[in-house]
Amino acid sequence: MASIPNTRLEQVVDRFDEVEARMGATTDSDEIVALSKEHADLKPVADKAKLLLDLRAELKDAEAMMNGSDKEMAELAADEFYDIKERLPALEKEVQLLLIPKDVDDKADIVLEVRAGTGGDEAALFAGDLFRMYSRYAQLQGWKVEVISISEGDVGGYKEIIATISGDGVFGRLKWESGVHRVQRVPETESGGRIHTSAATVAVLPAPENIEIEVRQEDIRIDTMRSSGAGGQHVNTTDSAVRITHLPTGIVTTSSEKSQHVNREKAMEQLKIRLYEREREEKDSARAEARKDQIGSGDRSQKVRTYNFPENRVSDHRINLTLYALDKIIAGDKLDEVITSLIAEDQARKLAAMDENA
Repeated sequence: MASIPNTRLEQVVDRFDEVEARMGATTDSDEIVALSKEHADLKPVADKAKLLLDLRAELKDAEAMMNGSDKEMAELAADEFYDIKERLPALEKEVQLLLIPKDVDDKADIVLEVRAGTGGDEAALFAGDLFRMYSRYAQLQGWKVEVISISEGDVGGYKEIIATISGDGVFGRLKWESGVHRVQRVPETESGGRIHTSAATVAVLPAPENIEIEVRQEDIRIDTMRSSGAGGQHVNTTDSAVRITHLPTGIVTTSSEKSQHVNREKAMEQLKIRLYEREREEKDSARAEARKDQIGSGDRSQKVRTYNFPENRVSDHRINLTLYALDKIIAGDKLDEVITSLIAEDQARKLAAMDENA
């Protein structure tokens, strides 16, 4: 790992001091909000950068004293020198990780979409297992899950389920889940004991509070229709459900609440989220062409993970991770171990790319 130049550390500290000074001088409310956010983001980096600069200076002073004529002072300086030298690598790495460029959406809430893929009824059951896994994981993190729409499977599970998950740093942890998840197990309906392979797709879309996406009226078609969900006589007699089609991209969103006004708002919100994600994917693809430090998250067509029930095994194919704890992972209790491994691998690749470009 290459050493971080002092000039880079000083830039971080100087910017933090500049932001702090500006916060005390400005009276503009919008600027105060922006500066407060930058201050909160910079503080942990600036604190560690200051500590690293101080330790480097102390190391240099200790080295000079070691070579001095006073033997007693030289011995004390030697102890300090080797103590600091032992502490520096860990602090260097910590600062390197803090300096890795952050995904602007890491703190965002998400829209989670889980859909049954190949495998018929078994795929729908597996989609249900995955959604329960994410719901349990969200509960353990203190996040809130709100279901937007459900299409249930014929024998259980879901053909499709869409939900929002809100909380602190949801996208930053769950963005790695996008892609094709494959299951290998003996279905309950299988009398011969044969292992079947089925799949479900997971999409994790950032849902920022204010998505800056312009949707022109001439680019959309809005259709009203009767809701197909439960709700009794009212739903059967009112054309309240709304479907919005974005003509340039072919993206379609729907909402089936009782209020047509609410449905228009929800469907439009979902459309903006999908258009925003489309922009993200295009930018990510362009960046990936230039640098190879991504682990391949975000592609819904990519097979990311296999869940083998007979062997109690989960394998993440992007980082060659295999854990024999499927029962705990699918229950959501040990999913964090997989996610943490993915984050660590991503950080390692980005650090390597920083070293190459240093």
